[in-house]
Amino acid sequence: MEIKEEGTSEEGQHFLPAAQANDSEDIQFTSIQKIPSEPQLEFILACKDLVAPVSDRKLNTVVQISVIHPVERTLTRYSSTEIVEGTKDPLFLTGVTFPSEYPIYEETRIKLTVYDVKDKSHDTRSFLGCASFKVGELLKSKEEQLSLSLRTSDGGKVVGTIEVSLMKMGEIEDGDTDHITTDVQGQKCALVYECTAPESVSRNENLPFLNAVLKNPVCKLYRFPTSDNKWMRIREQMSESILSFHIPKELISLHIKEDLCRNQEIKELGDLSPHWDNLRKNVLTHCDQMVTMYQDILTELTKETGSSFKSSSSKGEKTLEFVPINLHLQRMQVHSPHLKDALYDVITVGAPAAHFQGFKNGGLRKLLHRFETERRNTGYQFIYYSPENTAKAKEVLSSINQLQPLIAAHADLLLASASQHSPDSLKSSLKLLSEKTELFVHAFKDQLVRSALLALYTARPGGILKKPPSPKDSTEETSPQKETPQLRRQDSIPHHSDYDEEEWDRVWANVGKSLNCVVAAVDRLTERASRNEEGAEGGDRKGGETDPAREDSTTSHTKEDWYEQLHPLILTLKECMGEVVSRAKQSLTFVLLQELAYSLPQCLMLTLRRDIVFSQALAGLVCGFIIKLHTSLHDPDFLQQLHTVGLIVQYEGLLSTYSDEIGMLEDMAVGISDLRKVAFKITEATSNDVLPILTGRREHYVVEVKLPATEFQSLPLQIKEGQLLHVFPVLFNVGINEQQTLADRFGDVSLQESINQENFQLVQEYFSLFMEKMPPDYISHFQEQNDLKGLLDNLHQNIQAKKRKNVEIMWLAATICRKLNGIRFTCCKSAKDRTSMSVTLEQCSILRDEHQLHKDFFVRALDCMRSRQTQGALNESDDPETGCLTDNKPTSRHFYPVALLLVSSHLLVVWLILSLALLLAKYQ
Repeated sequence: MEIKEEGTSEEGQHFLPAAQANDSEDIQFTSIQKIPSEPQLEFILACKDLVAPVSDRKLNTVVQISVIHPVERTLTRYSSTEIVEGTKDPLFLTGVTFPSEYPIYEETRIKLTVYDVKDKSHDTRSFLGCASFKVGELLKSKEEQLSLSLRTSDGGKVVGTIEVSLMKMGEIEDGDTDHITTDVQGQKCALVYECTAPESVSRNENLPFLNAVLKNPVCKLYRFPTSDNKWMRIREQMSESILSFHIPKELISLHIKEDLCRNQEIKELGDLSPHWDNLRKNVLTHCDQMVTMYQDILTELTKETGSSFKSSSSKGEKTLEFVPINLHLQRMQVHSPHLKDALYDVITVGAPAAHFQGFKNGGLRKLLHRFETERRNTGYQFIYYSPENTAKAKEVLSSINQLQPLIAAHADLLLASASQHSPDSLKSSLKLLSEKTELFVHAFKDQLVRSALLALYTARPGGILKKPPSPKDSTEETSPQKETPQLRRQDSIPHHSDYDEEEWDRVWANVGKSLNCVVAAVDRLTERASRNEEGAEGGDRKGGETDPAREDSTTSHTKEDWYEQLHPLILTLKECMGEVVSRAKQSLTFVLLQELAYSLPQCLMLTLRRDIVFSQALAGLVCGFIIKLHTSLHDPDFLQQLHTVGLIVQYEGLLSTYSDEIGMLEDMAVGISDLRKVAFKITEATSNDVLPILTGRREHYVVEVKLPATEFQSLPLQIKEGQLLHVFPVLFNVGINEQQTLADRFGDVSLQESINQENFQLVQEYFSLFMEKMPPDYISHFQEQNDLKGLLDNLHQNIQAKKRKNVEIMWLAATICRKLNGIRFTCCKSAKDRTSMSVTLEQCSILRDEHQLHKDFFVRALDCMRSRQTQGALNESDDPETGCLTDNKPTSRHFYPVALLLVSSHLLVVWLILSLALLLAKYQ
């Protein structure tokens, strides 16, 4: 049987003999022994004495790696090295790695095909020779190295040798390697294998939790020389996250629950005058339609069982609006000589934006500002409440819904303790009841509740509104007028002569008075119980002689029913609380009705857009938080920072301020700002289901992150007790593509400038909080290692300079984030081209600055990381221009440095046309 290589190449249709094996289905293959969660096999390649087809031609060589699977007996292209130019003895810096889940055995055969690349721009290549080996042969070789002859397609002529060396990150390699050299600007430089022992970096990767969140890793392996001519080894890993779909589904479910509750509360507002009742019906019609739409979207998302991420080609699909684009973890693991091993993580994701909704009228930042301005300045049939007051109404309503059942539950526990005649239990139950009731009463001390009650009172049938205050004197009394269907927006809450404003104070104060009665009764009962015990002990000390009268009194007090004494007081407390809840919920729901009553379709579409953008941003944030938590679980300083200060989350935006991307940037700015409403709580996992749980409402969300018992018990006490952990999201954007050139020359970059200035202030606030709350000894050590103040000053100067395409802003912001133990994100429109370009530049810069990458190999290392070939079988429909996979999944990257971006030829044409048009307009 023969195996035919899939696809065509310069070597023609080349056939290899199949591995001799039985055709039966129960054939057994030898598995490779490996460390859990580590790659199964990694090797590096070098060629010697290659023979050029033409004697005077310098070779530009690349090696294609293919896998011959022993079961299917088909050959699949797997990966390739970088192109090494102008030498017959190429040393390849890009290695080959097979991840832990890849189906590879000792019987698996690897085929290596060497090509001479004649034209890189068109990928024109000619076949030089090939060789193959079994995986078991490499693993069992004494030197852990194979030297194979490269032969022509007919298997005859030898055209050179290819050396395959087993690679083990973190281990010292034995053997003579002096013959492997590389040309550094004309000088020969011997490279010696040496690497430090593995640190705790790999240990964190073995946690099963991450395996439940990340999947389908794509790996690449490199070896780069250091400044002292030693090898450093780099493993790149790109993983998908199932949170791309999990978080949006959780969030949409919460939206549906919240909106259904709100709609029901609007229905239960009671009798309203014809004007307000018509508004209510109109609002409910539209709101019910929105809930139905959310339910349909959730149903469609639940059906998604394919890819665990949304490709960029799907960004315009309505059913996937809530899902982030191309959400991936980009991890660089570095083993370098004489330095501590390190992990560098960047989350890459498409800019959170409502692509299906479009950007014809701008993005959220502009739309929300315009909406609020029109609400404030235009006359409509509603009462105006500021966004702050509307948010406050939602907050109080949420507190009511949470506290009322808690108070009722604690009240029942108090009665249960009374039935048991347990003083200690009674005191404990009373303490919990008092705490929750005090929070409940405090929630209604806001002026908004009182004014909302008055507004609702005037909206009842027969209510009378006074004429709105004149602009000259808003405090002057004006003559009353009867309500008509053509009411205009009220500039302030109306007054009503028959309304008793003190009544509300009495109603909610009754809750506190009722609680005081309960407290007094419990004190009285426990005091009597204590006296009875003391009396009994005193009688015992006197030899058993007791006063008959005291004995009768003790007996009667002991036999009294605590439950019967407390039950009517608890009923009164619940009744008072129920009256407060009924009035407050209706009045605050009336406030929310005002928000919806203005321009219904526009209001609800803005809510939808904001929900979509926030969902995309939240999915990325949760992914980043979980990964950061698990890679830093054994760092006590990080854990202290986590619960004392919180985490900074830095988003690097690469969107231009031109055309649709202006709207995307406006969406992104609001979505990232809204992440301030998110807090995290870490709990102990009680089952194998470790996916995060989302609770809350639009103004406040809590993400519950589950940890296995062992890891959870090692956390600080504050975290284990459920303290909420906060994040500080910041966004810095620098447009870098050719469209930004147009914006710089002919457009407006004020949006980018204002976003960067605003977010710099947020970074400064976080830094001040960090310096204030972290221990002095830690800050001293921190400052010795990293001059953060200098970096912040430099960042501020670069933002103020307003320089075009100032990528220094991105580098400084990323450096500050890493040094503050933050979470890093890089975003462009689709998380492909510009994102890939930025990530690889950042990685190579880290290798240079932190791990002593040889200065003459910076560009070559960058080229290796930007190679358009990636691990995994390629498809005929791969984009030859971007090198992205069929699902538009970003590859292990392939672009030019950010700082070296040039205006393309088609942009030059656009610029010439615009210039000509301006000239013609000038002379007309």
